[in-house]
Amino acid sequence: MPAAALKPKPLPTQSTARRAVQLDLPYAPVLKSPLPAGRPREWYISHNRRLKAMRLAIALLDSGVFLPGQARNETIRDAARLIGVHPPSDTTCHMVRALMKYSR
Repeated sequence: MPAAALKPKPLPTQSTARRAVQLDLPYAPVLKSPLPAGRPREWYISHNRRLKAMRLAIALLDSGVFLPGQARNETIRDAARLIGVHPPSDTTCHMVRALMKYSR
């Protein structure tokens, strides 16, 4: 018997599954470390906005939304509710779509 026949078949990933693979819940965020002190307030706001946009983009990609055109504000806010973060602003929703566009 060939060695390839003895290997177990891997579980389908999002890219090989016939339908969307559900998010693994419950979502457990990584441990947070304190941000560096002494920066302007605008830096902290934009930093946290970028982190939130990345989390939302990953959640959307995991749920089967691959194109920025599919990610309307309502879809992004539903993903935020699903992973347990505050609803994003219109600016953050725009940033999520931009991240999805540049990841291709």
